[in-house]
Amino acid sequence: MKTSKISDISLLILRASLGIIIAAHGAQKLLGWFGGFGFDASMAFFTNTIGLPYVLSLLIILAESIGMIALALGLFSRVFAASLIAIMLGAILTTHGEYFFMNWFNAQPSEGFEFHILVILLSLVVVLNGGGSYSLDAVIHAKISTKRKLAALFY
Repeated sequence: MKTSKISDISLLILRASLGIIIAAHGAQKLLGWFGGFGFDASMAFFTNTIGLPYVLSLLIILAESIGMIALALGLFSRVFAASLIAIMLGAILTTHGEYFFMNWFNAQPSEGFEFHILVILLSLVVVLNGGGSYSLDAVIHAKISTKRKLAALFY
């Protein structure tokens, strides 16, 4: 599918912004940066408080940190955007869903899920469109296509 330069630049901005913003949340969980609790406390929250399996908890932390850096660079864009949709749906269902949309009057112990809905919708754009022309996915695809064309000349 042909895309315009504006569409490609828009996807780059969307993908990079989404990846960087969520990677900061991942760094809170993985490294304890930006006021986060760090790996051990995050794993304890996921496994003990929410009751998620250890492996799933580990995958969530890795996807939100390392996976989002890959998303920002446009590497496996659709995979990491889809994983982010699953993570945000899980956060709504397990933690934030009972607080509805937002904490307008500071009357509840946690925020709502408006941020999660925004992240889901932005991730859906990446899932549907891929990383765009300005992504590592596009570079890898171009190299593979070139090798296939060269191989076809000799067979």
